[in-house]
Amino acid sequence: MSFLNRLFNDPLYQQNDPRKPEEIDESEIIVSPDTRRENRVPPGQTRTRKWPVLDAHGTPEVDLATWEFAADGLVENPKQWSLDEFMQMPAVKVYADFHCVTRWSRLDNVWSGVSTREVARLVGLKPEAKFALAYGHDEGWTTNIPLEYFLAEDSLFAWSHDGQPIAPEHGGPVRLIVPQLYAWKSAKWVKGIRFLESDQPGFWEEGGYHMRGVPWNGGDGERFRW
Repeated sequence: MSFLNRLFNDPLYQQNDPRKPEEIDESEIIVSPDTRRENRVPPGQTRTRKWPVLDAHGTPEVDLATWEFAADGLVENPKQWSLDEFMQMPAVKVYADFHCVTRWSRLDNVWSGVSTREVARLVGLKPEAKFALAYGHDEGWTTNIPLEYFLAEDSLFAWSHDGQPIAPEHGGPVRLIVPQLYAWKSAKWVKGIRFLESDQPGFWEEGGYHMRGVPWNGGDGERFRW
């Protein structure tokens, strides 16, 4: 099979130009505000039609039968869910773009899953909670997120991408999606969230990545701290 045949037989390859938000015909879909920008590709980024696979340690083995998600820290009611319990929670759909700090952007994605706001509501955030720290199944990987972005309307714990279950290499069965920040904040293989009063760097942040990670800020986005 030729390279072009492999490329165009990739079910995740985008054949068409990205839709505009007003072309999304499902009224219940939450539209990420950055998709309404005149130029949806942030400074220093290039649009990709593929969905590249990037991670720190490779795809971990995740046992779906024993999968659990925990929410704790500065909360009134810490909780844990099995995968079945988690997927029975009220679901949302989000139309959003996806920007990787390695300078590619994949536009026009529809994610389905549990709103981060719903998880926060169920555990009851304490007033002093200001940050979230997401945990992954891959060797204790973490990333930190300011609460204003974690609780944005378009943020969710996603189990579906463009109508299909998220494949393991892309973070399935469940990954965090925070569209308004660079994609390393959208933790793959997520297994928990902890709410904190003070900011705490995660894996990539310890190595110098930005503590916030807004693609649109500054001349080249908030990529690094130094």
